[in-house]
Amino acid sequence: MINNTGTINKKGKKMNPIITELEKEYTNRQMPDINPGDTVKVFVRIIEGNKERTQAFEGTVIKKRGSSINKTITVRKVFQGIGVERVFAIYSPRIEKIQVLRKGDVRRAKLYYLRERSGKATRIREKMEKK
Repeated sequence: MINNTGTINKKGKKMNPIITELEKEYTNRQMPDINPGDTVKVFVRIIEGNKERTQAFEGTVIKKRGSSINKTITVRKVFQGIGVERVFAIYSPRIEKIQVLRKGDVRRAKLYYLRERSGKATRIREKMEKK
């Protein structure tokens, strides 16, 4: 049974309780804590014809946006000298899993400056764990 009270979003508006219930179904998946600067490997299900396979996309998270079911990350990697960026909806059913390979230590929320840099200039310090 869905109650008619609904929930209140960030803008202070009441959300439809039916939509809230549907979102809960997708957002209950366990996802790692992902922040800009992290090096991640995203495993995506790809359908080619009648075959389905998993493809890994490894790169640096340059942007994180949205909330709840609309949360997305932009991952950037350099492939054959060309920068490739992909936007992934974290709670999409196409995303199999996300692995955080390295935690980056950055001071910005959006790392757009990496687009102009190449080679060693794109290195990001690794976050040291506190003991």
